[in-house]
Amino acid sequence: MAVCLVTGGAGFIGSHLVEALVERGHQVRVLDNFSTGQRDNLDSVRHRIDLIDGDITDLETVRQATRGVEVVYHQAALASVPRSVANPLATHRACVDGTLNVLLCARDAGVRRVVYAASSSAYGNSARLPKRESDPTGPLSPYAVAKLAGEHYCAAFSEVYRLETVRLRYFNVFGPRQSPESAYAAVIPLFIQAMCSGKRPVIHGDGKQSRDFTFVADVVQANLLAAEAPGVSGRVYNIACGRRTSLLQLIDYLNAMLNTRITPTHTAPRVGDVQHSEADIECARQELGYRPTTDVPTGLRHCLEWWRQRSSTRSRSVKVA
Repeated sequence: MAVCLVTGGAGFIGSHLVEALVERGHQVRVLDNFSTGQRDNLDSVRHRIDLIDGDITDLETVRQATRGVEVVYHQAALASVPRSVANPLATHRACVDGTLNVLLCARDAGVRRVVYAASSSAYGNSARLPKRESDPTGPLSPYAVAKLAGEHYCAAFSEVYRLETVRLRYFNVFGPRQSPESAYAAVIPLFIQAMCSGKRPVIHGDGKQSRDFTFVADVVQANLLAAEAPGVSGRVYNIACGRRTSLLQLIDYLNAMLNTRITPTHTAPRVGDVQHSEADIECARQELGYRPTTDVPTGLRHCLEWWRQRSSTRSRSVKVA
């Protein structure tokens, strides 16, 4: 089986991908600096992987990590619009400089293919829905600019150096292990944390803004397909569920599952946020064989189950201490 490198493999998406690769018998190497990733995300596979504690912005570290590797799944990033607004330089270093390091080292190491975690934020606030890969890009935030720059580097390396790259534009990924505890946490874990505690979730804006929420298992599926599909080097694909859900609908779903009637607190809209996002996933269906399997309500139930197990474990730990 293949030797695979997962950058950011201790993160929310990366750790799910690492588990899937290990289950398929691949030899897996993880590179993570643990700035946002968590070591316990890898508990189930820790003794079956090669773990490198290092940063993709360090060229020599990346060079060591890519030696003997066939496929690189480049998940590492500072994945937050608000974080990028607060610190655009840090976002640039991680998402642009780090990606260039990965591509350079992959080229030099003879890596067969790099699968790049791109972002739907590249489309900006275009009124056209659903978003198609051929649509113009118009990034609104430093994060979106940095992720799109990484895309362009991937395309350039495929063209100039014949390094196979595939870009996957993720649309609002959610699922177990997505932490609500960062200042830049995503909306679904924040809603779950608040509502499971009987608190009102915070919505920035009127709540009618909508997203194409994509369950993490479907993103893993897309990565595995993108690593093996023939004739797709240099291509970009939307990876999503293919339908929109508003933030108010999310709260309705959670209220129904929790048997509550909690209403949100509304604040001012955030700078850099788009109003609506929905993907056309036909290209991924046709060329990768991608088929999303988990709708938003089902995914939310998985998230609630994980949250309850996590809360129960933490409660027992506190009692023991």
